[in-house]
Amino acid sequence: MQLTGAEIICECLIEQGVDTVFGYPGGAALNTYDALYKYSDKIKHVLTAHEQGAAHAADGYARATGRVGVCMTTSGPGATNTVTGIATANIDSIPMVIITGNVNVNLLGRDSFQEVDIVDIVKPITKGSYLVKKIEDLAPAIRTAFALAVDGRKGPVLIDVPKDITAQMTDYKPLTPPEPTVTPVNNPDDIVKAVELINKAKYPIIYAGGGVISANASEQLLAFAEKIDAPVCCSLMGLGSIPASHRLNMGNLGMHGTYATGMATEKCDLIIACGARFSDRVAGNPKKFGEQADIIHIDIDAGEIDKNVKTDSHIVGDIKNVLEILNNHVEKQNHTQWLVQLEIWKGEHVAPREKLGNYMSALDVLLTLNKKKRPEDIIATDVGQHQMWVAQFGEIEQPRTLLTSGGMGTMGFGMGAAIGAQFGCPRKKVFLVTGDGSFHMNLNELVTLKSYNLPVIVIVLNNSVLGMVRQWQKLFYGSRFSQTDPKRATDFVKVAEGFGIPAFKLDKTEDIEEVFDKAIGLNGPAVIDCIISPDANVLPMIPPGKTVNEIVTEM
Repeated sequence: MQLTGAEIICECLIEQGVDTVFGYPGGAALNTYDALYKYSDKIKHVLTAHEQGAAHAADGYARATGRVGVCMTTSGPGATNTVTGIATANIDSIPMVIITGNVNVNLLGRDSFQEVDIVDIVKPITKGSYLVKKIEDLAPAIRTAFALAVDGRKGPVLIDVPKDITAQMTDYKPLTPPEPTVTPVNNPDDIVKAVELINKAKYPIIYAGGGVISANASEQLLAFAEKIDAPVCCSLMGLGSIPASHRLNMGNLGMHGTYATGMATEKCDLIIACGARFSDRVAGNPKKFGEQADIIHIDIDAGEIDKNVKTDSHIVGDIKNVLEILNNHVEKQNHTQWLVQLEIWKGEHVAPREKLGNYMSALDVLLTLNKKKRPEDIIATDVGQHQMWVAQFGEIEQPRTLLTSGGMGTMGFGMGAAIGAQFGCPRKKVFLVTGDGSFHMNLNELVTLKSYNLPVIVIVLNNSVLGMVRQWQKLFYGSRFSQTDPKRATDFVKVAEGFGIPAFKLDKTEDIEEVFDKAIGLNGPAVIDCIISPDANVLPMIPPGKTVNEIVTEM
């Protein structure tokens, strides 16, 4: 059948199982948006306040559902406004397809109005980026983009479509998308060596990263951990890969992890890294990280092997498949004495619960959140102290229920991610935990919450400062608070109400539960402005490049 390029875009999206896209229209994308009007019964378009919000929403949708998130924008600034969102998805291995408009083919390279070479701009932060100059190449490009986004290590792919390509017509033939391929284990000997190391270990730990969740391998990880009776330490991206309440869950690992997880990496004789990158926020000093132990690294990306930390054995392959193979070959083990020692460490060097003046504690707010949310409900965060408090104290029981910017550390990520998650998982409650600094970055997306009446509860841990940067200034810069005490006069309750959203100011511990109940009971968007001390700290903390032996438990 003969279709325009714009109609082909819509048909290909439907072909790929897409029912929701996030974006913002503009001149170069008008033909595509006209087609979306005709396809509105099959594709829901979510209009955000800003293209960055659309990119983060597509990302959050993908993280929460496991499906490919789709973002659509116009050319020029519309395209460049997505760059931060694309980079965020790229480093966290989130599958996304971004479709941008551009000027007509004959105007490319002429500094035309709203023209930008977005394809080259995003090359370093995508798995692939394509400029479509012939309409015959449009459908193949879209199909390639979706296949590439989920193949191997997942990530974002961008397609740039000039306006005249969306207006031209050509033959279109529907195709059934192929089933995703499973990356095989290339060398069976790698499995044999790993099994030998696992069977002889007396003090093993599992280091679980975001790759476990990306591969939907949480069930296999849990079976593996239980069979070898090994504690599981999670990276920020790996939280939820094992239930927080499970006896083998040691919690968060790294700079703001616990003393127990730090000691586990110092005293173990085997580290089994599953879908993790040994990032600087986890490994600290990579030359000393686990230097006394054998290290097995399981990852789908061969480029990550020995990149940050030298390993003794590695397996490149789909982690779900690899864990199933290991489960069939390792011996059933018991490490009771090791687990008892870890429990002892859990009680040591615990940061004191700070009581700072008459302020509420962030911990009290988060403990109430744990009480009010169901295990399947979703927490999105921005980046800063609040993010680390969630990692430390949030009860993350299921995979894909913590959405947070790990590698990029993107302030302003959380609002868009919460929007995307709510569209992807409408039966779940979505809570956004943010700080006043991060909230300022993309609070314009409150208009999106209201426009679609999304029941997202925004919890602002408001200390009136840029808390995490200020904490570093305390520790490493002689308490010279350069530009971290902005003295802003923003009234978040009035701001929210200006968008038509109910809001509550919370500054008394005894009112926390009542305010949460009121906000949740609205069954629509709400903002809770939680006033906490500017001197609150995230502790414990291992300084950058250091080890657990230099852990900071008080300021």
